[in-house]
Amino acid sequence: MKRVLTFVAMAVLAVAVAATVRAQSSPIVGTWKLNVTKSKYDPGPVPKSLTRTVVADGDSFKYTFEGVSGDGKPISYGFTTKFDGKDNPISGSIPSGADTINGKRLSADHYEATLKKGGKAIGSSKVSVSKDGKVTTVVTEGTTATGAKEHDVQVYDKQ
Repeated sequence: MKRVLTFVAMAVLAVAVAATVRAQSSPIVGTWKLNVTKSKYDPGPVPKSLTRTVVADGDSFKYTFEGVSGDGKPISYGFTTKFDGKDNPISGSIPSGADTINGKRLSADHYEATLKKGGKAIGSSKVSVSKDGKVTTVVTEGTTATGAKEHDVQVYDKQ
């Protein structure tokens, strides 16, 4: 009986460690700075600065965004997701006005997310990490907080 319990405990530990290692080795983890020269915001303007930090926490990923908008207002928001397609609350003030986000992993370096406000989809993002892991491109389409249609291409450089 002790052998069975030891085996079960070791198996559970191995699965937990594997999930943590897999999350930490994800190409999205790290600190990313918006390359304002390469990024395009329609209708605009491009933020003056934006830093995206992604931290692995078990099988979840914690995102934090800090920066300054194109009109000089502070940007500060964040969320945690497991990329399981379930809605997750957004804390802070996201420029689109969304209050939840859900994400799905399409492959090791491609993700997509849906932004919602009051349960209604208001935007989507497609995220891809370059093969060398140094650049992330986020293509966002949706509606701004003011009701305007938007199409943004955000290019982030890994720090």
